[in-house]
Amino acid sequence: MSLNLLVLYSIFSFLFSFKKEYARLNYESFNLELKDLSIPVNLRGDFNWGFAICEYQNSGQEHCSESNWADWENSQKEGHYSGKSTDFWNNYEKDIELMKETGINSLRFSVAWDKIEPEQGKFDENALQHYQSLCEELIKSGIKPLISLHHFVHPRWFEQLGGFEKEENIKYFVEFCEKVFNSLSDKVDLWCTINEPNVYMLQGYIRGVFPPGKTNIYTAIKVLRNLLKAHTKVYKKLKSLPNGSKSQIGFIHQYLKFHAYNTWNIAEHLPGTFLNYILNHLTLKFLKTGEFSFPGLKYKSKTKKPLDYIGLNYYSRVLLRFQLSLSQPVQATCYPEEIMTDMPYPIYPQGLYNAIRDISILDVPIYITENGIADNKDDRRDLFLRSYIQAMFKAICEGYDVRGYYYWTFSDNFEWDEGFSMKFGLYSVNFDNQEKTLKKGAEFFKQVIQNSKKSTII
Repeated sequence: MSLNLLVLYSIFSFLFSFKKEYARLNYESFNLELKDLSIPVNLRGDFNWGFAICEYQNSGQEHCSESNWADWENSQKEGHYSGKSTDFWNNYEKDIELMKETGINSLRFSVAWDKIEPEQGKFDENALQHYQSLCEELIKSGIKPLISLHHFVHPRWFEQLGGFEKEENIKYFVEFCEKVFNSLSDKVDLWCTINEPNVYMLQGYIRGVFPPGKTNIYTAIKVLRNLLKAHTKVYKKLKSLPNGSKSQIGFIHQYLKFHAYNTWNIAEHLPGTFLNYILNHLTLKFLKTGEFSFPGLKYKSKTKKPLDYIGLNYYSRVLLRFQLSLSQPVQATCYPEEIMTDMPYPIYPQGLYNAIRDISILDVPIYITENGIADNKDDRRDLFLRSYIQAMFKAICEGYDVRGYYYWTFSDNFEWDEGFSMKFGLYSVNFDNQEKTLKKGAEFFKQVIQNSKKSTII
């Protein structure tokens, strides 16, 4: 999209914003009479209720020591250090026993590329056996695995080659994915190629708070394009392998929408339109049509809709407000009446419904692969779960093909550049002895899973 078209699109959005005030409308509609939450009668019998976790966030740099993230942590003078985090690598059997108590029937987790392939072309069979044992333990417990092949973390050697900045490196990722798929596809039929390429791009190449810590918009868009190319190549490769045709192979997108704080202020619409374009439009258009359109970085794939499902990660939305400042003319903010999470964004369940509606243009099944709240006091988690699940149920009742909900996350852990300060887990953790305790705010999650199997009223 050219700059002129972008400006015109912003003006068009501005002119019609009085009729569609997405930022405020219906905020309270998902927070009233929550005790009357009802299970949709058309909820699928095989609906996936689960947790979403990431290997690095739960096993830390002590286990994933040959990775880009371990090097990034070690390079930060005043950064956060993951250590062994919750030591999931060694504690997964105990954790699965706790997961069973919640009633979940699926676990989304990532595999550690740097442990499986610590040196280029040299695969560690012990690491692959570890994941085989993990999958067997899950299946024995009645929990279906969903594997993410890339979740922000990759080997040091891949980073040193230029990572996803260089198109020629995609082949190494495809080879890794093929190796893992051949090892585990007899046990796993739900796969995700790449988690949140838009967030990987934003945090690592625009904000510079993830490795490699760059702040270059052109490089950022190039990385996004290459990640989408990588996804397509992996999808085609895995589909061609034994068990490929019976496996569901998808892609996970975080839907982060930007809105103007004041609907009449075009100065707030312009930056929001650009951010929505690079963080949502580029990816969704590619997945829908095979076309990637950005000046100097255009690409057209021969494969249209290279996915069997779309994974939707959703937390909240961002309001942009104009201020008289040369250094920061637009600031992310919220409305005064909103209930905030510990992260700098509010509880906004209407946004989950909007995201399901908007992403349904891909015309494939939808899994909510991440949705959760940072709540150290555990005094808003119940409200969050009730309102967001109600929003999802509303979408299901209206016919949207939502097949799963994965809460982020199982237990408090290492939250990237936020360290251990953000408590998303349904279980709290004593990091001295790794004991985990179910939080009071998690009781609703257990209850809704139990009741969903009965199609009753909560």
